[in-house]
Amino acid sequence: MNFGPWEILIIAVVIVLLFGARKMPQMARSLGQSMRILKAETKGMRKDEDDDAPAKAEAPAPQQLAAAKPEKTPEQLQKEIDELQRKVDQQQKNAS
Repeated sequence: MNFGPWEILIIAVVIVLLFGARKMPQMARSLGQSMRILKAETKGMRKDEDDDAPAKAEAPAPQQLAAAKPEKTPEQLQKEIDELQRKVDQQQKNAS
């Protein structure tokens, strides 16, 4: 989609009519500030990625990590859930 000089001129006139000539400098300033913030944030993200790259290389491989052992069996967990549910029901009855 190529815009010629007439199309650009018409678009510019419409924008000035919609927003007013007084607000155009303010909009341009806020757009410039937004672009500067975006540029600074992307630079910061790139720097963070570069700083994290050596740390990722030193992290142990998944096979080297010890297997996590569950502290409680599913039956024990279900018993605790049932007990807590009874307590909640009892509290609701007492609140009524």
